[in-house]
Amino acid sequence: MIITDQKTLDSFCEGLKGLEFITVDTEFLREKTYYPKLCLIQISGPDGKAAAIDPLATGLDLAPVYALLFDPAILKVFHAARQDLEIFFNLTGRVVLPIFDTQVAAMVCGYGDSVGYEALVRNITGQQLDKSVQFTNWSLRPLSERQIHYALGDVTHLIEVYHRLAAELEKRGRTSWVLQEEEILADPNTYQNDPQEAWRRIKIKTPKAKSLAVLRALAAWREEQAQSRDIPKGWILRDETLAEIAGQVPTAHAQLVKVRGLSEDMVKNRIGDTLLKLIADTLKADPKTWPQPVRKTQPSPSVAATVDILRMLLKVQCAEAGVATKLLGSSEDLEDLAAHENPNNPLLKGWRYELFGREALALKNGELAIGLKNSKIMKYKVSGETDTHS
Repeated sequence: MIITDQKTLDSFCEGLKGLEFITVDTEFLREKTYYPKLCLIQISGPDGKAAAIDPLATGLDLAPVYALLFDPAILKVFHAARQDLEIFFNLTGRVVLPIFDTQVAAMVCGYGDSVGYEALVRNITGQQLDKSVQFTNWSLRPLSERQIHYALGDVTHLIEVYHRLAAELEKRGRTSWVLQEEEILADPNTYQNDPQEAWRRIKIKTPKAKSLAVLRALAAWREEQAQSRDIPKGWILRDETLAEIAGQVPTAHAQLVKVRGLSEDMVKNRIGDTLLKLIADTLKADPKTWPQPVRKTQPSPSVAATVDILRMLLKVQCAEAGVATKLLGSSEDLEDLAAHENPNNPLLKGWRYELFGREALALKNGELAIGLKNSKIMKYKVSGETDTHS
């Protein structure tokens, strides 16, 4: 069913009030805009009676949908929720809560790193999804029956996936793990793109303070332009072009036109003056306000060796617990743990500490050793007792 009129929408949403949970998905486009363009909202109750709601329908008020999404008594189940939540945050300025992200839950339950929805449905339900219309233009109307069938399937299959994962989490005592991982999704800052922070996502070959300061100014200007005009950032200037300008720091049109990615027409008639002013203003500022490059030093041989051993322990613990290694920790986390006992290291917090951090510290402190014996990884306690893992 696709809903395009207010009466049907009001009735559908009224029927979902008071339920324990609903499953939610969206279809959107982002190729020609800065903000994702919402094209369809799919919602189902636990009984599998689902509807696709057309936000592009003339005069349709989505207030009943938002009332469900922001109802604190109803759990909203998504798969890979971040982009869906970003859409609703952009439209309303609020974060959808509470939620259950089946991708996060699947990683906690050992289904692999960032498992896709199709693979998860196949593994849990045994059903094969038809994804042939996934990348169609969802803004064109009318939608085909095949598109609607595909869209509704994304929320009806999610019901069984949720039940199975929730039961497995409860059985293994890991429901709190998922809640901890979802805290970032509940933070409004996750969905706010601060233009002054946009430079951090751009790679630059010469990370000197002056170049980083210029890059920060250019990236902030581009971000503000893209947001105000609702167009992709790359349509204004590409990341590589910003990095080239920041690396060269041109101060005249003759220098600017030599930057790869900038045509003479762009420099003389479109944005040349703006770019040069941004650079000039940056160079006039107090250098103490410029971002400072973070130079990563090579770890000492002893720290590098500790990292290797910790990485082995990490793999052992994740394999034993059936948890995706990507979810538990990064190489940077391991290096930090090997070099310091930083209380802000995520490996020393919450469920990560219980699963890995405690034994990692014991390994560092010489209370635990790890090695191979008869092709099996062995964890040795100082007392001489052993733990064996395949």
